[in-house]
Amino acid sequence: MSECNLGHVVIIGVGLIGGSLARVLKAHDAVSQITGVARSQETLDLALQLGVIDKAESDPVQAMKDADLVVLATPVSTIGPILSAIADVIPAHCVVTDAGSVKGSVATAAREALGDKIDCFVPGHPIAGTENSGVAASYADLFVDHRVILTPLPENAETDIQRVQAMWEVCGARVVRMSLEDHDAILGATSHLPHLLAYSLVDFLSQQDRHEEIFANTAGGFSDFTRIVASNPIMWRDICLANRHELIPLLKLMEQQLASYRALLEKSDGEQLQRAFLRAKTARDNLPEVTKVGNDE
Repeated sequence: MSECNLGHVVIIGVGLIGGSLARVLKAHDAVSQITGVARSQETLDLALQLGVIDKAESDPVQAMKDADLVVLATPVSTIGPILSAIADVIPAHCVVTDAGSVKGSVATAAREALGDKIDCFVPGHPIAGTENSGVAASYADLFVDHRVILTPLPENAETDIQRVQAMWEVCGARVVRMSLEDHDAILGATSHLPHLLAYSLVDFLSQQDRHEEIFANTAGGFSDFTRIVASNPIMWRDICLANRHELIPLLKLMEQQLASYRALLEKSDGEQLQRAFLRAKTARDNLPEVTKVGNDE
């Protein structure tokens, strides 16, 4: 893990991601102060009680005084409005980043909100999470050996990108860079589509006449596949809508894939069905270990 002091860090959104980030930065003495921002006073009180943050603010504008680094760990739909609110009070030396699961729409919102201050905003996304939410679910090891994707803008100074990278390296994360477009295409396939499929399956089964009997007889496979349905529905609504330009074509292709599987069943073509399953198993067996154990964002 890299050693650094990031100064006064403001984390807007003290939930699973923001709370875990605060915990690890404090654990490694990588900050002089962490100010947490949340709409709920209950959340702020709990974060203070748990020692996750040093200072609490309900108003992001008030939190910006003397800020050196600001992290927006809030739903993607809120990032634009928050940036608009703080645009005029961002200190000249301050770097702002985010943890949003979609990057194209966030970058567009940031440009509209920040105008000629866009150079201070370095988009980012930690590929880590659980189905749980809230500051009480946060823990310092959440990001260890997980990827963090930075999608720098042309206006970003390399020194600012390096500051954001250093923050995530303190957390034990492996930082990579890619374009906004590549991020949304890849995460659409590996994260957003699986969530849609899991939500769809549970929603479908819940509407069947025998749904109570169905759910009473589920086993480990059902639990493994649908664990992510316990995630925050509002957050995933926002993610899916924000990345719908990638998800809609993927869903169309997925419909074709399901139709091909149905055709194999209708023909009782066990040989081709086994080949399809083997392709999938081989691909799954070759996944990196950190991917196998699960990342929910």
